[in-house]
Amino acid sequence: MDTTFFMPPSYLDQSEAVAERFRRLRARPVVMDVRSLGKVFPTTGGQTVALHDVSFQVHRREFMCVIGASGCGKSTLVRILAGLEVPTSGSVLVDGAEVRGPGADRGMVFQGYTLFPWLTVKKNVMFGPMQRGLSESAADVEARQWLALVGLEAFADHFPVQLSGGMKQRVAIARALANNPRILLMDEPFGALDAQTRAQMQHYLLQIWKNVDVTIVFITHDLDEAIYLADRILVLKAHPGEVREMIEVPVPRPRLPSQFGGTEFGAVRSRLEELIHPKSEAMLDELPMIRLAQAGDDVE
Repeated sequence: MDTTFFMPPSYLDQSEAVAERFRRLRARPVVMDVRSLGKVFPTTGGQTVALHDVSFQVHRREFMCVIGASGCGKSTLVRILAGLEVPTSGSVLVDGAEVRGPGADRGMVFQGYTLFPWLTVKKNVMFGPMQRGLSESAADVEARQWLALVGLEAFADHFPVQLSGGMKQRVAIARALANNPRILLMDEPFGALDAQTRAQMQHYLLQIWKNVDVTIVFITHDLDEAIYLADRILVLKAHPGEVREMIEVPVPRPRLPSQFGGTEFGAVRSRLEELIHPKSEAMLDELPMIRLAQAGDDVE
């Protein structure tokens, strides 16, 4: 797949360093290979094509974001990658083996808080390792290590109801990583958080990713979040969901919130806006004018 690489004029002095970063990324092994993926849902009126001929590759230790307009099939795609949905056509390969269902090689973090409410934080993280056959004492040691990584070791004996939303998602990330997955799939995990907590979680996630040997595929509808987190951004178009473009993000790492106002950040954001909301497809439909009450004045 061709990849678009944005290089604003003010950034040319660093262009070679950024290009070298992506040459190294492309040289890494491919851990996930998505081939001509399609998904059709039957409806009372016929069928709905959610995804059509979606193909891309994800490299080891890459952070890829998937973005697109509402209804483009982002969540359907990540559920297929996780093995929770069966594709109508095409295939997904992880390390060369076809995905035929959920597996320990892929961890999943959802937008909703999916912790077991009857288990403590530590017991939630211990669940996966114990299912793999680890003893309770060994799983306890592993769980404490993962909780330390996400900064929640002091809350090991708390229950989920006692945690904030951001803390619950950190526990969910620790629980997913405790199975040592090759790939961490995240379906808009910060979408339900307030703006300040969301920014904190983005910062935490980058720190975790830096210290864990894991590849991340992250679904989001937030353009700034995608640029801040990703090495590359897969842009889907809607109806049906197809690959519109793959963008390499030239914003240097480590990423800082101050980069949001930078020229390179703005250039990628403008391109994403063009791709997701193209002028040729702009929808400016007017609602029918039904006045239910006399407001006493007119507004535009």
